[in-house]
Amino acid sequence: MTRGEIWLAQLEPRFGAEPGKLRPVAVVQSQMLIDSGYKTTLIVPLTTQLIAGAEPLRVRIKPKAKLKMESDALVGQLRAIDNRRLVRGPLAILEDSTLRRLDDAIRQVLDVDE
Repeated sequence: MTRGEIWLAQLEPRFGAEPGKLRPVAVVQSQMLIDSGYKTTLIVPLTTQLIAGAEPLRVRIKPKAKLKMESDALVGQLRAIDNRRLVRGPLAILEDSTLRRLDDAIRQVLDVDE
């Protein structure tokens, strides 16, 4: 697994307003932590229910490779999941410019300075 990849993850069971079901997620965890064999991974779920102008809570992801539909990354739903929830991938790899926009949005949502 590599930072910036899109994987399919099983997010059930869900609670309340959490996104659930089998859905694509963007891997946003540092490569150092991924390579360490840590048992969880920080992800941002994707949705095809698009909302224009919703940054920083959403970042638009263009279709690429096996990610067939335009999607929004749900930055406000950043979470750690057990690696066993990652069932297939990578479906696609985010372009550098998209990953930078996602990183910026995460910093804004978490109120963390660069």
